[in-house]
Amino acid sequence: MRKTVAVLLGLAFVFPFYWTFVISTARPGGFYRFPPQLIPSWNWSNWARAWDEAPWVRFFLNTLFIASATVLLCLVTSVLAGFAFGVLRFRGRNFLMLLVLSVLMMPGTVLIIPDYVLATDIHWVDTYWIQIVPWGASVFGVFLVRQFFVTMPQEILDAASVDGAGRLRVLWHIGVPAVRPALALIAINVFMASWNSFLWPEIMTNTTDVQPVEVGLSAFSSDVGTDIPGLAAAATFTTLPLIVFFLLLQRHFIRGALSAAGSVK
Repeated sequence: MRKTVAVLLGLAFVFPFYWTFVISTARPGGFYRFPPQLIPSWNWSNWARAWDEAPWVRFFLNTLFIASATVLLCLVTSVLAGFAFGVLRFRGRNFLMLLVLSVLMMPGTVLIIPDYVLATDIHWVDTYWIQIVPWGASVFGVFLVRQFFVTMPQEILDAASVDGAGRLRVLWHIGVPAVRPALALIAINVFMASWNSFLWPEIMTNTTDVQPVEVGLSAFSSDVGTDIPGLAAAATFTTLPLIVFFLLLQRHFIRGALSAAGSVK
């Protein structure tokens, strides 16, 4: 019974991507056919037209750079903040952690206008900086790393301190190896979120020199309508790298999720 439910859930999640691929290979007028055709027509002209519609190589390079830089920055801030909130003892620690968590209650769309005004004032509009720095800290990452450090035996940290290790040495040689599963989970989540980001770069960028792939998909919509087969083809080949990335790292994702569940518990 459980296997049947798991298979049905898997099909439910896979079907949208499969349907997008079917649309991307549809022949002229095939998308509007009823009942819909569930078998690909293997018409690759939509893919060729979609590839010629935008500078995809540039978009892919931009996205890879932005996502990688964001992941690196998130890992650094998550480790440092998580170590401070989980290991160090200072006045107001719990209150400050509550303030950090309260950021999750603020809808991101509410801040877009003031963020755009601020980005304009510091001349960050249409740059890589505006797509990396604002997302270089993850509340989820800070909380997750903190939970790992909270559950770590205090005797280990005390022994390192007695041996003369400073805080940074304790963090690097003891803390970072201990929270490696959490860092893997954070890296995968942040990378996928950065790759799929659309609204923020759509508003904050103007030229293809710094825009990511998700913004490139808007090239298929205009005032005369939307090229649905072309959009489906572009959505398919821009999503494939992300699927491959997740499949290659799914073991680390599952291991990090299970470790995180144990730490939170």
